[in-house]
Amino acid sequence: MSKNKPQSPIIEPLRQAVKACGISRLQLSKEAGVVRQSIIRFERGDNVRSDVLEKLATYFGLELQPKSKDR
Repeated sequence: MSKNKPQSPIIEPLRQAVKACGISRLQLSKEAGVVRQSIIRFERGDNVRSDVLEKLATYFGLELQPKSKDR
């Protein structure tokens, strides 16, 4: 992930949830419905597809929402 690119506010709480869940990446991948390699990439801070983020967020009871535009 580019270090200059701002992160979504959900990324850090989601990363913490993955780290603290206490189950293996394989088990998490099966339960959340994503491939294990996507979890590894996410933990490393690499870009992952939005559907992977959505599935992980849903699994952990978090919600992805579009950024509101201040006008």
